[in-house]
Amino acid sequence: MNATENRTKTFLGVRKLPSRYSGVVMPLLLSFLMTFIVSFISTWRGVGLSPDFARIWFGAWALSWVVAFPVLLAVLPLVRRATAAIVEVG
Repeated sequence: MNATENRTKTFLGVRKLPSRYSGVVMPLLLSFLMTFIVSFISTWRGVGLSPDFARIWFGAWALSWVVAFPVLLAVLPLVRRATAAIVEVG
């Protein structure tokens, strides 16, 4: 295996997962980032940049992510079908 092939099989030095895991990894990353950003904005709007902001935000983010990830896994097939009904392939 040459250096180019080795780089394509790793990410930050860690071996990439097989493609069959993309159906779980994509919702995992999406739910992580979306809840992180939305909980930050909601917490900032609700309590301002108080001394307890980080603690409150982390608690809000953790709870929202625990809910969002399984919900995203459950609704993703429905969203894919709805998207296919709305968007023309080709």
